[in-house]
Amino acid sequence: MCPFSLYITMIRFSKILSQLIHNIETEVCANIMIFGVFTVILFIIFLIFHLSDPRRIINGFVFNVFCCSLVVSGAYFALTTPIVIFRVMILIPLFIVLLFLSTFGIIVLCVGLLLNARILLKKEGRRFSNCLTLIFGLCLLLLILFPIFIPERLISSHLGPLLAGGSLILIYFFFSLTNFLSAYFLYQFNRPKYNQDFIIVLGSGLIRDKVPPLLASRIDKAIDFYRKQASAAYPPTIIFSGGQGPNENLSEAEAMQKYAIEKGIPPEHTLKEDRSVNTYQNMLFSKQIMDSLMSDKYSSIFTTNNFHLFRAGLYAKQTGLKSQGIGSKTAFYYWPNAMIREYIAILVMNRKRHSIVVGSILVFSMIITTIYFLVL
Repeated sequence: MCPFSLYITMIRFSKILSQLIHNIETEVCANIMIFGVFTVILFIIFLIFHLSDPRRIINGFVFNVFCCSLVVSGAYFALTTPIVIFRVMILIPLFIVLLFLSTFGIIVLCVGLLLNARILLKKEGRRFSNCLTLIFGLCLLLLILFPIFIPERLISSHLGPLLAGGSLILIYFFFSLTNFLSAYFLYQFNRPKYNQDFIIVLGSGLIRDKVPPLLASRIDKAIDFYRKQASAAYPPTIIFSGGQGPNENLSEAEAMQKYAIEKGIPPEHTLKEDRSVNTYQNMLFSKQIMDSLMSDKYSSIFTTNNFHLFRAGLYAKQTGLKSQGIGSKTAFYYWPNAMIREYIAILVMNRKRHSIVVGSILVFSMIITTIYFLVL
């Protein structure tokens, strides 16, 4: 081949290579644009859902999908961008987080839950309701040890579909838990305006006919909001909601009202709802009082502890009460156990849907397992 022909060939090859690179860059830019648009659309959908009603589990699901889309978009951009600094800034933190979660995350969570259970039982007493972090931590420990002490050779291959069904159920509840946690976290940012007609304080039980610290924090939160609104606009009416327990000489509502009056709240700005025995009745009976006073043309909020805030909002929604909540702080050692209890309570609230999903998975797994036993 003569030098001139070789030169012409090299020029043609460089043109083809340049066109190929251009096509790749165009395709990469188009893919980044698609990822970006999809992520923006998910964010807009999340805002619509959350702003229309923050008291929904689906808000957590949409937010999680948005976050996953954002991570995938960022990772794709980092892998395809020619700018090295962007690759370093995005990929290294993402790699460290994923490596930690995949290797040590569940172990750290397990140890943390067991240590928290020890502290909680020491401070709050040995009651079953305080053992949830201990039980959950032991379950995670068994999940870690299961593949180590029970290898596949000890399990019949015919039981594969049944084990796969069990794994699918665990994955289902994992995603259900993440949706709940995200919805709960987002609801903590609720900031009601200072134009409320009523503040509902949810009861949580008395100790020796006195307001315990947990309940006092709820009342204090209501008093704080009352004073801020009174200085900015007009004073709202505080409804203390809670009936009388079997071992109590007075109702929670009466004890809470006395506590608030001692803190300086005028008696004429307080009301008692002393029939309720659970959160649903707190909302329902308080709504009846407000409806009797102002028909349905009023604004209201409720106060409870922050761990209980989201579930209380769901009960308010069930009763038709257009009321959002504000939460008082909870001791950090108490929070994990309380959150597990709240999640279990929300599972019970939606038990029909969860039973259908879990039952369908189990039935399908058992059918496939039976076929394996009969055919193989």
